[in-house]
Amino acid sequence: MNSTPPYDPSKEGAQMEFDGRMSYGDYLHIDEILGAQKLLTTAHDEMLFIIQHQTSELWMRLAVHEITAARVAIAAGKLEPAFKMLARVARIFDQLTGAWDVLRTMTPSEYTQFRNALGKSSGFQSWQYRKIEFMLGNRNHAMLRPHAHRTEIHALLMAELQVPSLYDEALRLVNRSGIAVPQEVLTRDVSSSHVASEGVVEAWRQVYEAPEKYWQLYELAEKLVDFEDYFRRWRFNHVTTVERVIGFKRGTGGTGGVSYLRKMLDVELFPELWHVRTVL
Repeated sequence: MNSTPPYDPSKEGAQMEFDGRMSYGDYLHIDEILGAQKLLTTAHDEMLFIIQHQTSELWMRLAVHEITAARVAIAAGKLEPAFKMLARVARIFDQLTGAWDVLRTMTPSEYTQFRNALGKSSGFQSWQYRKIEFMLGNRNHAMLRPHAHRTEIHALLMAELQVPSLYDEALRLVNRSGIAVPQEVLTRDVSSSHVASEGVVEAWRQVYEAPEKYWQLYELAEKLVDFEDYFRRWRFNHVTTVERVIGFKRGTGGTGGVSYLRKMLDVELFPELWHVRTVL
């Protein structure tokens, strides 16, 4: 018989009493987080659906935090911290992509048990996702309308449209580094979406053909491509998940569902970084 006494972490100095002291749950506000799942039906899979989307919003909050800091760092020419932040954002979207695999364990018949309770709510109404799209340069003003009823959120998104996107700052850095970027690109209205430019393709071509000379720009380009690669995978997994669960029915928010999401697959965030590969 094993007479070894149970392990007691207090004997190694672990804090075991938390009356009046900050605990793990206090610091992370765990009770508030775990109390945020307000089910509207008795369907078993509604809990999965809610947690999937709530955790996605938490990851997107971190993505906004990292992209904001990376943009500031690029504007200041501090590329090493920006590389770390962009690498982290890419992994955030890898995490988000994997989360669709959990949601896909829900079958169509299970989803129909609570779908009507969602009303007109839909993921495309996520203001954090919209802010990420705006920060990256996909600035579709029509997508402000779902947030018009929340003046503080609408103002936040409008403010984002008034500043250069992450890609705008990258192109300005390229120009400051001695590789000419067309003036019409540098001086364009930043509230609009970036449009692919042959002059920008040429600028990136110079970077890719002389990586030893432009190593930091070369690494920045690859960090942006890596990020968009993971972003595209997330979008693709979203499409296949929706098709698997609802087929080609319209989305709860009134979009075309799968047809709408497939249109999003064609959006290029940093187009010239993909086009330059053809001309090298």
